Amino acid sequence: MVEPLPEPIVPALEGSLNAAGKRFAIVASRFNAFITERLLMSAIDGLVRSGAEKKNIDLVRVPGAFEIPLAARKLAETGKYDAIICIGCLLRGDTAHYDVIVNEVTRGIGQSAQETGVPHAFGVLTCETLEQAIDRAGLKMGNKGFEAALAAVEMASLREAISSQPSAVSKTRIPRLARNDKTNARSDNPKQKGQAAKAKRK
Repeated sequence: MVEPLPEPIVPALEGSLNAAGKRFAIVASRFNAFITERLLMSAIDGLVRSGAEKKNIDLVRVPGAFEIPLAARKLAETGKYDAIICIGCLLRGDTAHYDVIVNEVTRGIGQSAQETGVPHAFGVLTCETLEQAIDRAGLKMGNKGFEAALAAVEMASLREAISSQPSAVSKTRIPRLARNDKTNARSDNPKQKGQAAKAKRK
């Protein structure tokens, strides 16, 4: 029997799986299309099931996974989208090419999300074999495209919730500090102004 998770010490701020009224962009790689098309269809299905309208889902296709970060970054910078979903598939080959591409794609997508502030869902498969990829595109391991879509919806909602939170730092007006030097004190008194002028002429 699985024990229930303990109650949190403080209330948690969480996103909801409600995509109504939100806009999403999907960047999908054409390379390994046998896998990526299945991920793409499930990602769109996940968005629609969460309440997104198809007219609010934009699809951008790129040649391969390496091109995903740049396209995702350009889309995020437009400010039109609540979240970006990145879809691709990388299979290990006989050279180090796989490791180089995986690292660059992962770094690029993460950097784009952090620097633009727009959530990016990682739906790029990084598998040792084609069989592993097939399992993650709708067979034994579910569909990672669908999971990426749900993650995008939740993070878009969470971002909105965080933005609407009142600031913990109250904006108080800082009083202007009075200067203690004699020049400032004389400037407020007409009699002192005259005396200062006489002293200066002497």
